[in-house]
Amino acid sequence: MEFQEVVRRRRMVRAFRPDPVPGDVVDLLLDNATHAPSAGFTQGWAFLVLTKPADRARFWDAAWPPDERDGSRREEVMSAPLIVVCYSSKRRYLERYAEPDKGWTDRDESRWPAPFWDIDAGFAALLMLLTAVDRGLGGLFFGLQHHRRVASAFGVPDDHRAIGALAIGYPAPDEPSPSLRRGRRPVAEVAHFDRW
Repeated sequence: MEFQEVVRRRRMVRAFRPDPVPGDVVDLLLDNATHAPSAGFTQGWAFLVLTKPADRARFWDAAWPPDERDGSRREEVMSAPLIVVCYSSKRRYLERYAEPDKGWTDRDESRWPAPFWDIDAGFAALLMLLTAVDRGLGGLFFGLQHHRRVASAFGVPDDHRAIGALAIGYPAPDEPSPSLRRGRRPVAEVAHFDRW
């Protein structure tokens, strides 16, 4: 698919068919994620990839306990055949920037104008979403309120923090988010040329 078409078609999908995502497509999603920009080429991201029904069920029980699902319109998300939890490691960035070519030996977090460890993991997540669209799939990026429970359920190291998760699969008919009624902000409203 042509790149502009991928960008135009990208949207958050909240319902999925049960068909599994082919293994070679899962591999491509992850490989493309590793091409994301990365401060100091630190590559401080990691991905928990869940394809088996039992693992996805364990994920959902930890991330969105059954007693919190009552009345939700979004249980269709749970039908996604692929879940990728995106993690960042601040430790890797602080260590990388203490190396001789960077020279911040004090590992002082205040030197960072923004948490690049999270930003870079977000770039990787976006590349997976775009790759999904390119391969005829849909995806949803969502936050994890119970990220510590997910980490515990899957043995994630303490120095990794979930920035969110991706539900990926073949789209099923779903009801568009009511938020879309707000409309996309025009470029003229968000871009400030030469001065604000």
